[in-house]
Amino acid sequence: MNSFTFEHIYNPGHIIAENALYRHIHYPEMLTRYDSNFLAFKKQPTLEEFIEAARSLREFHQAKGQKHVKFLLPQDHKPSQELMDYCKQEGYDVGFNELYSIAPDQFPSMDVNPDIEVKEVGKEELQDYLSFQYEQDMDYGRDFADQKVDMHKRNFENSRIMQLLAFYKGAPAGSVDVIIEEDSAEIDGLMVHESFQKKGIGSRLQRFVMERFPDKFIILVADGEDTPRRMYQKQNYRCLGFRYEVQKVYE
Repeated sequence: MNSFTFEHIYNPGHIIAENALYRHIHYPEMLTRYDSNFLAFKKQPTLEEFIEAARSLREFHQAKGQKHVKFLLPQDHKPSQELMDYCKQEGYDVGFNELYSIAPDQFPSMDVNPDIEVKEVGKEELQDYLSFQYEQDMDYGRDFADQKVDMHKRNFENSRIMQLLAFYKGAPAGSVDVIIEEDSAEIDGLMVHESFQKKGIGSRLQRFVMERFPDKFIILVADGEDTPRRMYQKQNYRCLGFRYEVQKVYE
C-alpha cells in the first residue's frame, strides 16, 4: 500500500471533541507542543466558520494557559483568498507541509563512512539521546525542553517508536524517531547538530531506517517552504500531497 495521507502521520494528541467541521486535538501531557494541540478541519471552512472555530479554540487554550492557536486545513486544499487575506490581517502565520513516501530499495546507495555510527537507543544510549535532544529543544525555551524530556522518556517505553542516535567520531551528532506501523515506518524529527552538518549524517540515519524496514514504505512530512524537501526529492522520495497550517502565538 502506498496510498498514504496525512491521516497516517503519528500524533500523540487526543481527540477530545469532533463535529462535522473539525476534530479538536489536545495533549495535556505537553501543552506547549503546538503540533499536538490544534483543530483539524475536515472540510474547507468558510471565513465565518474559521472565525468561530478560532474563537472557540482560543478560549479553550486560554483556560489551559496555552498561548497559541493552530489549525490544519484539509489535505490538498489551498485556503481561499478571503481566508488568506483575513489571516494576514489578523497576524496568523500560514504555511504548508508536504507528505513524502519511498520504498526502501529506491533510496540511493551510500559509501560506508567509518566516522559515522548509528545506534538504536537503548538504556546505555538514552542519556546521550536525551542530552542531545535537550540542547536542540532549548531553541524553543526551557519549559518546552523540560516537557519534551518526559515525552522522549514515554517514547522510549513505547514499542511503536524506535529512537536512533548518530555518532560522528564518537560524539552525538544526529537523531531521528521512527514510528512503526503495519505498512509503514515514519521518519519523525530528523535532525543533525549544526556542528556536524553536511557530513552525510542525515542520509546515514535514513539509510539505517531503510535497511531496518525493507518491507515497509518509509513516510515523512517536510516543510513545504524549507530546503530539506529538496533533499528528499533528490533521494527519490515521492510527494503524496500537501496540507496548509494556520497558526498564531499570543504574548
